[in-house]
Amino acid sequence: MRKRLSFQFAGEILVTCFPFVAFLAACSSQEKPQANQPLVSVPVVRLTSGKVTTYHDYPASIEAVANVQIRPQVNGYIDRVFVDEGTFVKKGQTLFKINELPYREELNAAIAGMHAAEASLINAQIETDKLKPLVENKVVSDYQLKIAEATLQMAKARVEQSETNIASAKINLGYTTLTAPVSGYIGRLAKKQGTLVAPSDPSALAEISDVSQLRVYFSLSEQDFINFKAQYPGNSLGEKIKQVPKVDLVLSDQSIFIQKGKIDMFDGQFDKNTGAITVRATFSNQQGLLRSGNTGKIRLGLTHTDAVMVPAAATVEIQDKVFVFAVDEKNKVSRQAIEIVGISESSYLIKEGLKAGDRIVMRGMDHLQEGQTIQPQALKTNNDLRTALK
Repeated sequence: MRKRLSFQFAGEILVTCFPFVAFLAACSSQEKPQANQPLVSVPVVRLTSGKVTTYHDYPASIEAVANVQIRPQVNGYIDRVFVDEGTFVKKGQTLFKINELPYREELNAAIAGMHAAEASLINAQIETDKLKPLVENKVVSDYQLKIAEATLQMAKARVEQSETNIASAKINLGYTTLTAPVSGYIGRLAKKQGTLVAPSDPSALAEISDVSQLRVYFSLSEQDFINFKAQYPGNSLGEKIKQVPKVDLVLSDQSIFIQKGKIDMFDGQFDKNTGAITVRATFSNQQGLLRSGNTGKIRLGLTHTDAVMVPAAATVEIQDKVFVFAVDEKNKVSRQAIEIVGISESSYLIKEGLKAGDRIVMRGMDHLQEGQTIQPQALKTNNDLRTALK
């Protein structure tokens, strides 16, 4: 009985220990690296520095060189409308005609008043000429002559006043015909034929936009303004502006406007609220492809010397930060955060995190781990680089 119990006890010990020994053997086999396991081969490039131009898009507002409101300067009914909405009008072309009958009668009355004043002037002149010899011969006193001369001066003043009334009546009569002050495209017509109009009306009859040239306004931050000035020669801002190359206008559909523009104005001061300065670029628009009120962006180039560029395809974005896999001298990879200062085509301009001479992985970052040793696949030609980026 004692022997049987000892045998069972020993058997339980063996059965219990066997799984534990097997687990240790499995763990030890997993911890040992396989000596023949091949290293991951990924394309690697060595970064260089050089002169690079980056482009930044600035939101811009597009305005016509002239936006002119057409408003009446006299009261009256619109007799005729000579143009249609959206048509192109030339400077001096008739747009509206206001009923002129009241103003023509005012002109006729002013002319009649001038005739009466001229008649009074003649009578006053005759009376003065009659009294002069009588005063010289002391037939009458000079008091009567002075009264006649004063009457003559009043008659002359009435003639001058009548001439002014005629001129004013002619001006008002001319205001009944409204013409285009500039050439351009006419907008919507707020007033139609038969409408009573007055100078005090809150809305204009129409608006004409001269879009032969476009004024495109955008803003630069203080740092961008400093960088902008630093890259162009000249002792003054005016001299630097002359050296600025022409700029592109990016439209709302991301297409580039056919004409290039020229920066020709900087505002006199920075906006205290935004800390930015307003800049103007002028574009030719002879074909009328754009209108006032269009939206777009000014694409401005900025040249950097000794710039380090990294292809965007070689980066990974994690939680609003951009990383690359840097390769050290022992071909071990490590995740490196970079700070981007600009974009040139499909590459990032690096401000901090990398320098010329560093090596980075170009493709296959998803399969790499921190500290992993790789087999670098060197890229020597542009074809190799394009293939790696695919």
